[in-house]
Amino acid sequence: MSDDGLTRDINHSTMHIRTSTFRALALLLLGVLLDVLMIGSLLSVHALAESGAEPYKMKCAPCHGATGAGETMLGKNMNLRALGSPKVQEESDEELFTIISKGKNKMPGYDRKLSRDQIAAVVRYIRSLKK
Repeated sequence: MSDDGLTRDINHSTMHIRTSTFRALALLLLGVLLDVLMIGSLLSVHALAESGAEPYKMKCAPCHGATGAGETMLGKNMNLRALGSPKVQEESDEELFTIISKGKNKMPGYDRKLSRDQIAAVVRYIRSLKK
């Protein structure tokens, strides 16, 4: 088959595909691409939050509890808000970072026990507790 015959066959076979079919295929491919990107983003956000899970468990969970609900004996005695509550989640990252670093009310500061990166990871972990 000559190049002219191949070109003619390709042109003939694509003439029957409608514009709407091309659009549908493009949208399908775009949807698949967005799903892949979204899953990647969610996994990276999850990984970042998980990096704060260990320091949270060691320093925060004794009062705030494993789930951040403050349902430990210490948490109940101090009347702690759930870390996933809208009130806590409305705090900016900087505000949460400062509270963890410097302390607040009866909560001690952890700036001498956790690195800045660990405190930032705990902030991300707290964000993952959002209700």
